[in-house]
Amino acid sequence: MKSILYISTLFCSAIFTAQSKQDTIKQKDIEEVTVIARKPTVESKADRTVFNVANSSILAGNTTWEVLRMTPLVSIDNNDVIKAEGESVTVYVNDRKSVFTGKELKEYLQTIPAENLMKIEVITSPSAKYETSGQVINIVLKKNENEGVKGSATFNNNQSSKNSQYVNSNLNYHKNNFTQNLTGSYRDNTNVYSNDQENFYYATQARSFIYSENTSRYRSPSVSSTSEFELSDKNTIGLIIEYATSKQNQESEVKGRDFIGDEFEKSFIRKQDTNGKYENMGSNLFYKYYDKEKNRIVDLNAGVNYSGSDNENNFVTHFNTTAIPVGGRILGKTQEREYYLKLDYSQPIGTDGSQLEFGGKMNFTNNSIPSDYFLLTSGVLVPDASRSNNFQYTDQLNSLYANFSKTFFKKLETRIGLRFENLSYTIKQDVGDVEMSKNYNTLLPDLLLKYSFSDKFDLSATYNHNIWRPYYSEFNPFLLPSDDGTYYRGNMDLQANPSDRVSLKFGIRKKYFISANYYFSNHDYWTSYVVEDGKTISEPTNFDGRVERYSLNFNTNQSFFKNKLSINLNVSGNYTDNSDFNTRNNLQAKNYISNIGGSSNISYTNLLSKNINLNAWVGYYSQDSGNSVGNKANVFHTFSVTKIFEPLQMEATVRINNIFVKPSSDRTTYAPIGSFRNVSAFDWYGVAFSLVKRFGNQKVKDNTKTNVEKSEGGAK
Repeated sequence: MKSILYISTLFCSAIFTAQSKQDTIKQKDIEEVTVIARKPTVESKADRTVFNVANSSILAGNTTWEVLRMTPLVSIDNNDVIKAEGESVTVYVNDRKSVFTGKELKEYLQTIPAENLMKIEVITSPSAKYETSGQVINIVLKKNENEGVKGSATFNNNQSSKNSQYVNSNLNYHKNNFTQNLTGSYRDNTNVYSNDQENFYYATQARSFIYSENTSRYRSPSVSSTSEFELSDKNTIGLIIEYATSKQNQESEVKGRDFIGDEFEKSFIRKQDTNGKYENMGSNLFYKYYDKEKNRIVDLNAGVNYSGSDNENNFVTHFNTTAIPVGGRILGKTQEREYYLKLDYSQPIGTDGSQLEFGGKMNFTNNSIPSDYFLLTSGVLVPDASRSNNFQYTDQLNSLYANFSKTFFKKLETRIGLRFENLSYTIKQDVGDVEMSKNYNTLLPDLLLKYSFSDKFDLSATYNHNIWRPYYSEFNPFLLPSDDGTYYRGNMDLQANPSDRVSLKFGIRKKYFISANYYFSNHDYWTSYVVEDGKTISEPTNFDGRVERYSLNFNTNQSFFKNKLSINLNVSGNYTDNSDFNTRNNLQAKNYISNIGGSSNISYTNLLSKNINLNAWVGYYSQDSGNSVGNKANVFHTFSVTKIFEPLQMEATVRINNIFVKPSSDRTTYAPIGSFRNVSAFDWYGVAFSLVKRFGNQKVKDNTKTNVEKSEGGAK
């Protein structure tokens, strides 16, 4: 950490020195000065924090995924799980819920060049309009409204423990009332990581030590298309199509040793390789009616999404106690289908600024996971019908919502919302001929108040009731070998997790923002462990018990030297009370957890008037999550230099990642049967070089208005 602070100090010193030298140069008188108003890099509103990244130096050579990692209040852990203020999020793109989740979402965001970004909205208190189980991140892209063609081509090479390449092309066309955007990319990545695991079992005082090394390579072509046609000044239709596929190969070697007390019991070596092909396709047909004079909006969306995979998993385990290896092969073919129809409507009520917003959605999914198991017997793979399975999951989620907002006395802004959801789902599996169906309703209220004492001081208060539902694959009880030497299976008895959140935010001079948050839950599901037939199995399990979390956040953004130097600082402190949670579930974990985290981004544009941009980012995050307690904080850092060649419409960037402190995961998961510590090291370090070539008409009018802002629904 000290080395990072030292480098950051040198970075800032160099900038100030360079600027001082430049400021001593006598300038000629100019006849006319044009003042361009720029939005602050970070805006804090009642329900969201807005990261205005358009024309920022951090965009050069990056993808949307890298910029998202630099966004205030956002953290991304070692499993690529995105969180805002430590809570789970739902990602939207241009106010439309992304069809991708998990690693597929990461790969999708890596296909979007950062230069296409307008802003990233971190909505910490989403209104009833949003389909979310927690907080929302809305990624807003630029819109080309000038006649002609513009585009870019990007090449990136990253050298860490292995070499990886990424190429991307982006084309925008606008003529009269028609706009077309095409994006294509290809990624060839090789990742290396290792994992040290120590398992301790309370009842027997047994310990197991497992070490694994993993190398994975994936090749991912993708393409996306957005077509939009303005029928009139008020009517627009469009079609969005997104397609991505990847081929992945992963090889791992696992070495384990088991002890009873201090006495050695046995050891094993397991080799595992997985080959798979993955496909993701999303489509969205939309119609939008927007009456600017009456501020009336109708947004109709219909879509079909598909995700599929075809995997072959081979594994062989050699024990020191037996001469015959144990192993097998699992063939899995997953298919996920989603169909939806969504309507949103908003309009003012009366002449006092009141706004009404309502809508609904019908969503149907049909998913299946057939798995064929082959047992290794005398060196031959033999089908094992008792372990094979066909897991099927179908559901229908219907929802209705309404928001009402009104301003009193020109100082007090209010918003009240209510969302109703009805979920019915059915689970079927061949093993045991099991079928289970459930149906339940949920009411999700939210409230927002904001009082402006003056132009310099304001206070906001928000309340949200949320529910987090299990992902369908978390119900699947099929046993799968993990690449860390353990096994994983789902749990058909999982229940949803409700929670409540209250937030206070104080704004000072529109530059300093302090927020205090309270989170409460009495029921949740986390990873637990069981031992069966000598196998250590992880599975999602419901835990009852009160969990309370308090957090305090500070954010500021400062600009110097005519906005050339921009510094954003975000600091947070968190305190969690798990005492009731741990007692009721017999978890021998810390009852009270406190930590400090934060991030800082420093950028300087046009250094020495040489079209050189500098950027430095440092993030310091806790690794606590539910019944998993971080043993250390994680540190990420990035430094980049970009040179812009204006006559050639090119830019070149050199970026160094995490070379002073290499990110790693170190946390202990507590279960009723024992404690399980995992220490993972990733190759998230190295040097990257990127080259961007632009062409066509680069003068683009940026449309920053989202649907939410147009309707004034929660964008205060």
